[in-house]
Amino acid sequence: MSDQVWKRDEIQSPCINICVIHPETRLCTGCARSIDEITAWSKMDDAERSAVMAELGNREPAPKKRRGGRAARLKR
Repeated sequence: MSDQVWKRDEIQSPCINICVIHPETRLCTGCARSIDEITAWSKMDDAERSAVMAELGNREPAPKKRRGGRAARLKR
């Protein structure tokens, strides 16, 4: 009977414990969710979670090109 307490049928979070919100995209670099989606996740129903999960594969949480690093900062 105690096993049923730990069994859940809900869609699990896509979080991979790399929680950094990129300043340009405003998406988490680990899971690609927005801060609003991360905040609301525990209150979402299965349909809302499924919609977010379906969209994540199409998102790029961080730009692929470098911003210039130290050299760009020194030019300012």
